Amino acid sequence: MTTYIMLINWTEQGVKSLRESPRRLDTAKKQLEEMGGAIRAFYLTMGEWDMVAICEAPDDAVAARFALQLGSAGNVRTRTLKAFPEAAYREIIASLG
Repeated sequence: MTTYIMLINWTEQGVKSLRESPRRLDTAKKQLEEMGGAIRAFYLTMGEWDMVAICEAPDDAVAARFALQLGSAGNVRTRTLKAFPEAAYREIIASLG
């Protein structure tokens, strides 16, 4: 599984229905699980981003489809980063020669 870091901000619509946000998170977790992935960690954050999710998905296409589904509901906007674990980081750096 590939790890993705999802940076999330509420839209104006999402802020207006803030109390529904936990239910929407539960729905998102189920959606990603149905695609073969999982939300491994979720954080409410202060600063530039309202929330951060650490997700796993089988491939980039699944991660993209999940992000698009979230955005299409109109409650959040996302920015997704593909993450490389430490072992991959070390391998990439070592391959530089």
